[in-house]
Amino acid sequence: MRTNYKNREPTRSIRAAALIGVGVMAAVDEIIFHQVLAWHHFYDGATPQIALLSDGFLHAAELVALVAGFFLLLDLRRSDTLDTGRAWAGFFLGLGGFQLFDGIVDHKVLRLHQIRYVENLLPYDIAWNAAGLILLAIGWVLLRRNRMEG
Repeated sequence: MRTNYKNREPTRSIRAAALIGVGVMAAVDEIIFHQVLAWHHFYDGATPQIALLSDGFLHAAELVALVAGFFLLLDLRRSDTLDTGRAWAGFFLGLGGFQLFDGIVDHKVLRLHQIRYVENLLPYDIAWNAAGLILLAIGWVLLRRNRMEG
């Protein structure tokens, strides 16, 4: 549903959906890479108990982001100010932003965690960060297209 231009709130639509995108990508990372594959934990620099606790905090933060994002999105929809085109752009920007932040800041700058059991990390790092860049590019293209439509 797209409201008329006068009533839309594009910035709020982008932010609400980006929060959902961050939560979804955090969930994918935590469920697949932390739990199912057991490649690493959110913080691997201490005991196994601390590593599991850090995963719990990541999971809690991801749930807060998802719930808050959906409440914000539903409020926009209720007030008939949701800009769905920009919300989709925000969703992809959130997905890619989380992934790139995790790949560069968490893995490389802060060294909170890294894949265990892999000797050559370069292919993983390239794939993870390239996927993040692709998601960001999708969000950027959607955002530009929606801005041009007015």
